[in-house]
Amino acid sequence: MRTNLPRLSARSSAGSVSGSAADVRNIGILAHVDAGKTTVTERILFLTGTTHKRGEVHDGTTVTDFDAQERDRGITIFAAAVSCDWDGHRINLIDTPGHVDFADEVERSLRVLDGAIAVFDAVAGVEPQSESVWRQADRYDVPRIAFVNKMDRTGADLDAAVASIRERLHTVPLVVQLPIGQEGGFTGVVDLLGMRAQVWRTDSAAYEVTAIPEELRERADRGRRALEEAVAELHSAAMEEYCANSALRTPTLAAALRDLTLSGEGVVVLCGSAYRNRGIEPLLEAVVSYLPSPVDVPAVRGTWGDTVQERGADPAEAFAGLAFKVNATATGRLTYVRVYSGTITKGDTVMDAGTGRTERIGRILRVQADRHAELDRASAGDIVAVVGLKTARAGSTLCVTGAPLVLEPPTVAAPVVSVAVEASRSVDTGRLSSALARLVEEDPSLTVKVSPETGQTVLSGMGELHLDVAVEKIRRAHGFDIAVGRPQVAYRETVVRGVSGLTYRHVKQDGGAGQFAHVVLDVEPLEGQPFSFASTVVGGRVPQEYVRAVEAGCRDALAEGPLGGHPVTGVRVTLTDGATHSKDSSEMAFRTAGRFALREALRAAGMALLEPVVELTATVPDDTVGGVLGDLASRRGRVTGQAARSGTAILTATVPLAELFGYASQLRGRTQGRGTFTTRAAGYAVVPVGVAAVR
Repeated sequence: MRTNLPRLSARSSAGSVSGSAADVRNIGILAHVDAGKTTVTERILFLTGTTHKRGEVHDGTTVTDFDAQERDRGITIFAAAVSCDWDGHRINLIDTPGHVDFADEVERSLRVLDGAIAVFDAVAGVEPQSESVWRQADRYDVPRIAFVNKMDRTGADLDAAVASIRERLHTVPLVVQLPIGQEGGFTGVVDLLGMRAQVWRTDSAAYEVTAIPEELRERADRGRRALEEAVAELHSAAMEEYCANSALRTPTLAAALRDLTLSGEGVVVLCGSAYRNRGIEPLLEAVVSYLPSPVDVPAVRGTWGDTVQERGADPAEAFAGLAFKVNATATGRLTYVRVYSGTITKGDTVMDAGTGRTERIGRILRVQADRHAELDRASAGDIVAVVGLKTARAGSTLCVTGAPLVLEPPTVAAPVVSVAVEASRSVDTGRLSSALARLVEEDPSLTVKVSPETGQTVLSGMGELHLDVAVEKIRRAHGFDIAVGRPQVAYRETVVRGVSGLTYRHVKQDGGAGQFAHVVLDVEPLEGQPFSFASTVVGGRVPQEYVRAVEAGCRDALAEGPLGGHPVTGVRVTLTDGATHSKDSSEMAFRTAGRFALREALRAAGMALLEPVVELTATVPDDTVGGVLGDLASRRGRVTGQAARSGTAILTATVPLAELFGYASQLRGRTQGRGTFTTRAAGYAVVPVGVAAVR
């Protein structure tokens, strides 16, 4: 038997880790809720010697789920960064949330990561939020490897999970391991590259390398052959060797797997059981072997003025970093920064390129979730937290004043659910305002505004759970009670029937210089985009600077639609004609004309109300399907799929978000507590006329 512990001590020693960016892996753990992300993270920390006791989600003893609400709810809410050393490499790892309400946390993390481990449940395969986070990673071209977790569960099926990866994620799974044993009898894996068995006799970190069991030899040979063929089809150098020898040498296969991972043409698939500590060391070896270092990814690109600049992962270059998370703690304000180029040291002055402000870095910290270790410096490729920045926000670019650069910030999704909040006691009103301001600073996907109609403070976010967590965070952190109104969804308005030749003249004369602008607009529906503007004016009847002013005015008008004052989306505006005055025309006059002209056009056009809809996936006992389907129908749900699996039914439906408030308790009641459901955003849909009349 091979015991890992002495080897781990050598592998995880800090002195063995090189300072080169080539020896760094910045990775995230991505998955659907309850697929086992946090347990995978805990086992990695234990295996690398970073922790000396395995944390458990159900016991509330995990390192990354350190927030009190995370431990109470048993889910990851906030992305948590940790660092560990393995085989001469520094691994900076971010454990991300799996619930759809916290997808923005995943988005901000993916913006600064170089690679990711996608974790899938061996029973459920690709689940709705698995697919969503996969698409998020696609947007940022983040290379991934896949880990099929929970192979010890009843109903675990690697082949079915791999098939769902191929069918739902539209990628090529490259399976490099086969399971030894099924369900409760899962004891190890067959390594198809080394053609050997890795067997865990206990739930400890130790495993034994043995020959492939005779009963699995034929399947292993088929698996190796299938892996070689799949790689040869995708990789030109591997194809040449395969055609010459009808096989691939292991070094060729390993190099091709890395190339395909980096290019995104294929995804390496491993399997195991994180809870029982089986398969984690091979997973770490795959992270080092296949996922990129900061020097393997393209140089980061940014802008300054009209120029586009690139910065490579070189400590000697000018410093540039992206702040991706802000956290207010009892000991100070932490700003999490990905260092893309250059080096920063304690006491340095950096500039926020977006605002032009300069600030001093007081301390640099290596983050271990809620614990920190002080550093003297951080170099290209590092992910660290800094103390001392007072105004930098998530998405701010930090750089040196002599080499300014603005990096693309992570995208922030528009909120879809709102609640009115107020302090239960009037003396706490000022404290509530301060607490909400801090909350928005930490989480850009939350917004706060005062309703002009009611004067109430309205908190908006990505879902009912998101807002519930935010309110509870204020209660726990600041010690006062908050009254919360009923959730309301964020409606939109759109054009379904256009209008042509809408003419508007803006004339104002009240002494001194007047205002004159004449515009003619065509307005029509637009698919797939929120807004498009074009000008077909000829002969210089409207100068270009006034055309831009008309566009700005039209954008102003989109803030409030005619049906209910909701934002307008899906509209194409064309400026077809206009006229100017030699003295009284100005950009301000044409902006005003554009705003009022589009408002009139929208009132004349055919408009429809849009509401956010979600894709719901419910897992319920077979004998409760009828009642659940009837309940979904009463909520205006449209069932899109139904499948049976070992005594349960899996229902998928598209349901208006407004109809799902309180659904969790209703589903539990209809299924005697045995039903569960998850949702993911599915865009917006037109509200039926009868329903729209009461909105």
